[in-house]
Amino acid sequence: MPLDAKARETPDQPVNAPVSGDDAQSAGEDAIHVINQRIFETSLDLILVTDRHGRLLRVSPSSLTVLGYRPEEMIGRIAKDFLYPDDLETTREHMRAARRTGLARGFECRYVCKDGRVVLLWWTGVWSAPEQQHFFIGRDVTDVRNAGQAVLRANRELNALIAASPLAIFMLDREGIVRLWNASAERIFGFTAAEAIGNLPPYLTEDHVVDFRARLRQTLADPAPIGDLQTQRRRKDGKLIDVSVSWGRVHDEDGQILGVMYMVADVTEHRRLEDRLRQAQKMEAIGNLTGGLAHDFNNLLGIIILNLDTLRELPPDDPDAGQLTQDSLDAAVRGAELTRHLLAFARRQPLQPERTDVNRLVESTAKLLRRTIGEQVEVTVQCSADVWPAVVDPAQLESSLINLANNARDAMPKGGRLIIATGNRVLDADYAARQSEVRPGDYTMVEVSDTGAGMSAETLGHVFEPFFTTKEAGKGTGLGLSMVFGFIKQSGGHINIYSEVGIGTSVRLYLPRADAGKAAAKERHATAVARGGGETVLAVEDNPGLRRVVVRQLTELGYRVLVAGDSEQAFGMLESQPIDLLFTDIVLPGGTTGYELAAAALSRWPHLKIVLTSGFSETTIGTGAPGNSRLLIKPYRRDDLARAIRDALRDASHHPSA
Repeated sequence: MPLDAKARETPDQPVNAPVSGDDAQSAGEDAIHVINQRIFETSLDLILVTDRHGRLLRVSPSSLTVLGYRPEEMIGRIAKDFLYPDDLETTREHMRAARRTGLARGFECRYVCKDGRVVLLWWTGVWSAPEQQHFFIGRDVTDVRNAGQAVLRANRELNALIAASPLAIFMLDREGIVRLWNASAERIFGFTAAEAIGNLPPYLTEDHVVDFRARLRQTLADPAPIGDLQTQRRRKDGKLIDVSVSWGRVHDEDGQILGVMYMVADVTEHRRLEDRLRQAQKMEAIGNLTGGLAHDFNNLLGIIILNLDTLRELPPDDPDAGQLTQDSLDAAVRGAELTRHLLAFARRQPLQPERTDVNRLVESTAKLLRRTIGEQVEVTVQCSADVWPAVVDPAQLESSLINLANNARDAMPKGGRLIIATGNRVLDADYAARQSEVRPGDYTMVEVSDTGAGMSAETLGHVFEPFFTTKEAGKGTGLGLSMVFGFIKQSGGHINIYSEVGIGTSVRLYLPRADAGKAAAKERHATAVARGGGETVLAVEDNPGLRRVVVRQLTELGYRVLVAGDSEQAFGMLESQPIDLLFTDIVLPGGTTGYELAAAALSRWPHLKIVLTSGFSETTIGTGAPGNSRLLIKPYRRDDLARAIRDALRDASHHPSA
């Protein structure tokens, strides 16, 4: 029955009165009419009834939502008055088709809303020959079509980006088969897309396939979503190139891993330039060395030569002869001392290494320093119990400590604190890989810290260069730290400097352990790493490189990691979501310390766990850590980080300790 048919009027009938066949049919038609009317009135889609010429006879109330017109504003007008002009002829063809076949299905046309917007409607139409009327139902698919077009546009833009990228971009499925290989991959590796797609990566050789599959399985199972490495790859022409590789896993809509996307940069030329720069820096250091050496030796030789010339002309009993001779002798002695410093820098000085009790040597040196370094500087010694003996030349170690103490004193012209501490340290393979000339193993550490002016990053980059000094002219040779550096390296050890402007400097000397202690080391390394259980850790660190390493290690240890570069950003994250533990550097940009951030956070969230970290010892930076917190000293191993985080989460009553 058509939607615009007039409802029949029927007389009231008594309940349970017998119903004739005609009456039953009439009642059924009335019920259908009521249902049709309900559909018409409540439909979210737009329903239109027109005559064969397109004049609107009925319009559903949904027209107000879809087009912004009330039904009475449209009834009596021609449908083309609301059609988008470009779609008029197409719509007429569908209406004619409906009259021929009785049905028009699945065609689109655009309508213009009352406010000028254009909407896209998806229509289904029926032609009723007896009434000579069209019945159309239109659904607004504007948002769906726009979303689809946005996806298509995004895909086109992504494909264009991949095609134009200077990086080699390729994707491997879970079996290691290449599914994508862009133009830069062809250029960098020399293999065409046709040679690569559908096969294992073409740069692989047969003897590397097994290792490649193992690494791929590890990447697919790795909890860290992204990764990177520096390595070498072989081109089609056989040439080895240096590459920087980054990767990330690719997922489908359900979160299932489809494969791994790789981005590769050819850094061969960059490495070559770095080597040239390092060579230039070495030559600059040698230039500084030879220039400083020539200057100092010329002064000394000038004294000796001029005095000898004068002595040659003086009679034997001249009263000035003795002083001239002494000046010449002093100059020769200073020349010998200068030569000794240069040999130390060049790691060529004669050493007499022996088994040395480091704690005893530090304590005896500290007594000497208290008498000579000045009353304004407070000397503190912190010797850890059971410190391993070291294999080192004790006289040279004592000389190095005095040299470092003198530097510290000069950095504290108004007084301050000098702290000498000892301890045992294990430098693992990961740490050694990030440092120059460091062998993994057990070391006895001696740390010399001050509360002086500190040094900038630029100054730190030059402190070991010969004749480099931050002191005033005439107040330093510039060979002190370079001599310590050369002595430590010649002894098979390691030296590390950490400094912050306005806070102070810590110099750590790592001396080879005298006793191998292999059994103890194996036992330590065999201890299971303390892993997390999905807790949320907020890591606050302003150094980007260290921040990336910390995030990766914490993620691999089983934690959900959020990162912030300063205290303001960190506090915003603390307010926006629940966090189990705050892991923050003490020295932060912006004037707010990690101590202050931790204290403010605990005042709002008393159950928050805190781990503080710094390149300075707690004695150097002072006490300020709030209760319920731990202190982890840089540089630290992954096991130290894992243990500190796990212990802090387990034990809320623990107080800070180095």
